[in-house]
Amino acid sequence: MKLENDKLHAGMTVALFALILLVFTVVDIAEADRLFSQTENRILAQRPKWSLDNILDGSYEKEYETYATDQFVSRDTWVMLKTRMDILLQKKVIKGVYLAADGYLIERHLPEEYSGELIDERLDQLRQLTERYPQTLVMLAPTADNILAEKLPQYAVSFDQSRLLERVKGEIGEAHVIDLFPTLREHREEYIYYRTDHHWTTLGAYYAYLEWAEKVGYPPRDYDPRDLETVSDSFLGTLHSRINLPMEGDEISIFPRTNRRSVKITYDLNRETSSYYEPSYLEGKNQYGYFLDDNHAFVEIETAYYADGKELFIIKDSYANSLIPILAPHYEKIYVLDLRYYNGSLFSLLDQYVTDSKVSVLVMYNCIHFLEDFSYR
Repeated sequence: MKLENDKLHAGMTVALFALILLVFTVVDIAEADRLFSQTENRILAQRPKWSLDNILDGSYEKEYETYATDQFVSRDTWVMLKTRMDILLQKKVIKGVYLAADGYLIERHLPEEYSGELIDERLDQLRQLTERYPQTLVMLAPTADNILAEKLPQYAVSFDQSRLLERVKGEIGEAHVIDLFPTLREHREEYIYYRTDHHWTTLGAYYAYLEWAEKVGYPPRDYDPRDLETVSDSFLGTLHSRINLPMEGDEISIFPRTNRRSVKITYDLNRETSSYYEPSYLEGKNQYGYFLDDNHAFVEIETAYYADGKELFIIKDSYANSLIPILAPHYEKIYVLDLRYYNGSLFSLLDQYVTDSKVSVLVMYNCIHFLEDFSYR
């Protein structure tokens, strides 16, 4: 009798599970596909086109699996429920994000993800760049898992970015490197990284600016962190998108004086604006896009400051977006290149803009993005 009851219970469980899958499948088919996820701030996979070739080589199945996962009905709710279950199971890392102390979400970067061959390749490209353009400075920002290490769960593992920075110094010479590790560690108790996002805050960028100014020998502008003006207190960043739990929003702030003088900014050679900031982003999910209109392949900035003809060419990731308004008054023109969106020759472009000793070059990435994205071949 017990065996029959067990079989009945198992059969009912399977039937219920199959019914749930059937209901969600029908709803999925009935609902139109979403192109973009505001919560995750990314384009979602669309229904793949099938052909005999992609069915035979298995690529269609992989693409359809990705598509089905992205378009699953009430995906955001399921992500939240899955996260709550993981927390109940006392997991401390979810989807590559550490649940750290003081309400911080900190992205995990495992040492095995960054091979010696990858590091050697990036350093070789950096060496070639600095040899061809000796006026180049390199500023690689450590990420929160290295600077806020005390907030990480016990036994958390991180890629050692201080060792990477020593490798960079050894490869291109200390004269070319702005080492931010000591100053960011010194200010680690302050609000220098967002709690829900992988970027540094404007305060973190400010401390980097002070190190940059000392390296280049420019007297820093008299910015005062006490004057920082909050433009949003509801920022939920990319790390929050992975777990989708109710959280208090981060604050985005700026130094008001960076917004007092009109500038001329040209995005991708066709659209002009007169401010470093785009307030429309504060109404959506991707609020960090407020700085420099998010990311573009090429940006030209005319600062309206007299700086004896000095110009700066920045090769960067998005960490630079909140730094540029702070250092801009030291230059008359700034050119900003994001290699992720640029398909041309880096050296040909640099030869066009870096024409004399008054034009400097700055490579500005966080350490992880440098390894993942700094490639111009």
